[in-house]
Amino acid sequence: MADLLPSPDRDWTVADAERWLLSLEVFGMKFGLERMRRLMTVLGSPQERFRSIHVVGSNGKSSTVRMIAAILERHGVATGAYLSPHLVSFAERVQVRGHDIAEADFAAAAARAARATATVDRSSPGDERVTQFEALTAAAYDELARQGVQAAVIEAGLGGRYDATNVIPSEVQVLTNIGLEHTRWLGPTIADIAAEKVDVVRPHGTLVVGAGLHPDALAVAAQVCEERGARLIVAPADPGVEVLARGPFQRRNFALAAAAAHVFLGALDARRVAAAAAATVVPGRFEVVAENPVTVFDGAHNADGMRALAEALESFLDGRRLVACLAVLEDKDAAQMLSALLPLCDEVVLTAAGNPRALSPATLQSLTRQITGRGEGFASVVPSPHAALAAARRAAGPDGVALATGSLYLIADLLRPEGAARGSTL
Repeated sequence: MADLLPSPDRDWTVADAERWLLSLEVFGMKFGLERMRRLMTVLGSPQERFRSIHVVGSNGKSSTVRMIAAILERHGVATGAYLSPHLVSFAERVQVRGHDIAEADFAAAAARAARATATVDRSSPGDERVTQFEALTAAAYDELARQGVQAAVIEAGLGGRYDATNVIPSEVQVLTNIGLEHTRWLGPTIADIAAEKVDVVRPHGTLVVGAGLHPDALAVAAQVCEERGARLIVAPADPGVEVLARGPFQRRNFALAAAAAHVFLGALDARRVAAAAAATVVPGRFEVVAENPVTVFDGAHNADGMRALAEALESFLDGRRLVACLAVLEDKDAAQMLSALLPLCDEVVLTAAGNPRALSPATLQSLTRQITGRGEGFASVVPSPHAALAAARRAAGPDGVALATGSLYLIADLLRPEGAARGSTL
């Protein structure tokens, strides 16, 4: 890896940064915060130089992060955000004042993180190494501090307790929702997963949770807040303003974002909240990307996300023909996802995202037949994502709706030129 480290006689390009970050995937996911704390110390503890809000949950984290940041920015707070995953470029994960940071700034931040990573790795026991997500998070915190943000809204990755993001002294913690996901790492039940995620709650902090939270998760949240002397606030189900982001689930996300922003700021201006709601775009979440036929990208990637998407589609379709281009990863409950979406579809085109964990389209086709009893005329296989979307658009017809969904990695594949190098698999 030495040849990937920044040379003292030249600056890194974004290609250098991405090549180095992708090289870290081989070390896998290792839970624990000791390495991350050492990494932050080497970088000068940048996470201590801005106020922060920490967002955890199973679905809706990225949308809620963007919405909170937009509300804070409208109230005059210089705000940054850390998001995951990205769709095309790693640089999308760090935003300042509502915009992705410049690729040159991201490359420089990655180079600083790489130097710090080398220092930490040299002193780590055995074969322990800084992981990709740790390195990304360190680079993000360092750059947010250098950009002088007053507050940052931080999206957790896989869990909460041992998530690399959980080194911030957050003032407000936000739980969007809880679903059965990543049970191998987070535990087999809703309560187990909730416990891992709400461990981000700080003593005497404030946890804001989304409306309709599973009762088991709410009970865990209440218990943790009581033990830590923290406040628990349940957001309303609807924000009471027009929201640009489509779908009932985005209205719930904005209501949660507004409640969190209110706690953080102490008071909100209704006009500024409405302006943020009317302007916040969430890429890859019920995003209309083309017309004739209307083409929608939505990164719903688990059963709860697919049910929320189906809820949004019911009114959006208005009798129009729907053809879905679908890819799912093997660690997801594909049967539950298909059961939520297929009743709305006139046809599906099954494909595979460019990710080693992708389910084969043939497996998806078999599941589709089991669920619907319908054959090849309903569910076809097109291995290439770009060709699959083109087939879905043709099948939808100019007056129909084509939908690409099932995995954010599918959306990322479709946004990149066909044949382009893959992005992160984490």
